[in-house]
Amino acid sequence: MPPKRHLTARRVRLGSELRKLREATGMTAKEAAELLEADAVQMSQIESGTVGVSAKRVRRLADNYTCTDLALVDSLVAMATDRTRGWWEEYRGVLPQVNLDVAEAEHHATYLRDVVITRIPGLLQTPDYARAVFDYMNPGLSESALDVKVEYRMRRRSAIEGDNPTPYEAIIHEVALRLRVSDRSTSHAQLLQILSLIEQGVVTVRVIPTDQDGFAGSGASMMYAGGPVPQLDTGMRDSPAGVAFIDSESQLDQLRALIHRVESGALQPDASRDFIHRVAKEL
Repeated sequence: MPPKRHLTARRVRLGSELRKLREATGMTAKEAAELLEADAVQMSQIESGTVGVSAKRVRRLADNYTCTDLALVDSLVAMATDRTRGWWEEYRGVLPQVNLDVAEAEHHATYLRDVVITRIPGLLQTPDYARAVFDYMNPGLSESALDVKVEYRMRRRSAIEGDNPTPYEAIIHEVALRLRVSDRSTSHAQLLQILSLIEQGVVTVRVIPTDQDGFAGSGASMMYAGGPVPQLDTGMRDSPAGVAFIDSESQLDQLRALIHRVESGALQPDASRDFIHRVAKEL
């Protein structure tokens, strides 16, 4: 197969998982390539995601790697043969690749969890709130560029809405609820939107109050996307430097543990809903 024109996080992940299976057996890339009647260069391209790989080849490799986890193999085959051209493709060449990768990860997730400290999660933002965030973080950005960013963020909500919504839970710090990224009206409308989504059963929200003892997670903004099998879960850490994808077993274990720790300090859903109501009334 010719090299892929666009190297996406999902393609890179498929290649990475095939490499992990090979390395677990102690087999070299050259030895694996021989199984496919290919060469080491082609094998390197498959494992880096720069070329595609057929379902037949994925299963041949899995068999020779003595991988007995059939659910994992089936999931890798599904990744290899997926030809989805999601709505995010409309923004290729308009927004950075990482934006498209996030939307694709959300689309394929079996469940989603957000932990945010200083801002409302992107999947819950109103257009006015999102515009205020983008405008503040990108001084001098044109109105047309702002429009594209806001439109894209709103379309991401298709992952948690519609006929087949992905289960979504957000853990939000009180700071994010009270910070006015724009003005009182925008903040109030944002809180009302969250409450509406909660009442519709679209999302589960849990709040961490500022008076919660033992909370040191000020830099813990992150998203966790469940995969078809646990080995294919994906973590995403958001920082001023951008979004970093996490897929190594040790890092995912650490991320799960951190989310569990943060969650332990959050109010239960009903109490969180009432808390948001009180904050909205105070605005």
